[in-house]
Amino acid sequence: MSRATRGRARLVPDVQSGTFVTTRHPESMATPDRESARAARSSESAEATAPQKKVRFSMVRTFVLADLITLGNAFCGTGAVLASMSYVASGDRTAVWAALVLLPLALVCDALDGAVARWRRRSSPLGADLDSLADIVSFGVAPAALGFALGLRGGWDGVALCFFVACGISRLARYNVTAAALADDSGKVKYYEGTPIPTSLALVLVLGIAFAQGGVGSAMWLGNVALGPFDLHPLTLMYVASGALMVSTFRIPKP
Repeated sequence: MSRATRGRARLVPDVQSGTFVTTRHPESMATPDRESARAARSSESAEATAPQKKVRFSMVRTFVLADLITLGNAFCGTGAVLASMSYVASGDRTAVWAALVLLPLALVCDALDGAVARWRRRSSPLGADLDSLADIVSFGVAPAALGFALGLRGGWDGVALCFFVACGISRLARYNVTAAALADDSGKVKYYEGTPIPTSLALVLVLGIAFAQGGVGSAMWLGNVALGPFDLHPLTLMYVASGALMVSTFRIPKP
């Protein structure tokens, strides 16, 4: 039977009555079960073609306790930068002492966030990036700002301080990229490649001692040297050495 005749009425002879009766092709008579199956298939097809609704990322809901401690690290580092700027503007020695206190507190927060994450067995997708960004502020920009505030203001000093910060940023970026490759079967990184950026607190310690003994400003330890168009305080070279060690390939066992 052709498709054109399906579903159409047909006249067939009735042998008993001697007349003709009207019938339809069986394929056109849909049963309730067939109709239900057809409706279900249509519904599934509609659901499959409907666009999926994207779930909005909530930053606040993603935060865990360890992330808040990491933000405390960044808070302390930013406070140290502002305190250094305050000393440059006003000469208030209290501002320097505030910076010298805030930076060790940043180190405490940096150590605590990982410990809390392991203790609570909870972390967020933001954790690693937050930690790196906070470290750049607290152990990169803040020590450089403190050095500038205490008298490392020559042209070559500025170049050295910028080099130091750039090395810190590069070191953190390298760690984030290679951490998975450096980890053992348990997921723990066995060693650092290059000195960790928090080692810059050694520079802060030197500056703190110099500040306490009056060896800053015009009386900066190791004096001042004129090199071409700019001045250089030899003490600034400790920033160059620290930056070079951070981007080195020395393997330092991780505790």
